Amino acid sequence: MIKQIYAFESIQDFENYKDEIQLLNNNLNMYKELLINQFELIELPKTVVWTSSKNATTVFSQVPVPAYTNRETIYMSPSVSEWKAFYLSLFDGEELEKSDEIEYIKQYFQSLTIDDVFCILAHELTHHIELFPDEFEDERNNSIWFEEGMCEYLSQRMTLSEQRYNELRKNENLLIKLFKPKYGGFSLDDFGAGSYHQTSLASIMLNYWRSTAAIHFLVECRYEGDVKKVFSKYEEWHEKGRQQPLTEYFGVEKF
Repeated sequence: MIKQIYAFESIQDFENYKDEIQLLNNNLNMYKELLINQFELIELPKTVVWTSSKNATTVFSQVPVPAYTNRETIYMSPSVSEWKAFYLSLFDGEELEKSDEIEYIKQYFQSLTIDDVFCILAHELTHHIELFPDEFEDERNNSIWFEEGMCEYLSQRMTLSEQRYNELRKNENLLIKLFKPKYGGFSLDDFGAGSYHQTSLASIMLNYWRSTAAIHFLVECRYEGDVKKVFSKYEEWHEKGRQQPLTEYFGVEKF
């Protein structure tokens, strides 16, 4: 069992979020069983710390994303409204001309529901499966795109409806098109711990969108929907000593 810890600054804050927490926790228990049965989830984190977006990014960590995990603890903002505000803040400080694509992206973020927020929580739990050989304490530099992209893919593909998943893919592809020319001038193999120190939120999140697009391509196009085969190829790369860049090994340099 994963313990629940509440780290809010007032009883009222907890009251405001308790219904969302209950829904998220119920879904987490179901998703946990799926990972145990299909993806070698063996060692669970000890706790989920439910907290505000502000506390997640200023008190518990300096990482600007209000959801993250280590070996023992998942930290998570349960608030749909806070996640809407987080994603809409991607445009803060960005000099972009108005367009139909930007309006579509903003409308998508405005439409987020508890199901979309659950994908974020599910992503954090997916980091704990044994199919990723890197440990939490490792630098995790030369293949972080695979783990982050796969955590995104599994949490989204296995929990969202087909329609919502397709809407998500459209939205992230538009975001890549919008921000890659400015922030994406490097290989996904260079996505590492230092990526979180960038000042632009869009530049940080671009790493996730590109990684997820690469994993989506591998699973659904290259390997015809067989996610286990993708994991098998990844394990093969790891066991052979990681002798070439992972993007080159998989043939996804274009992402």
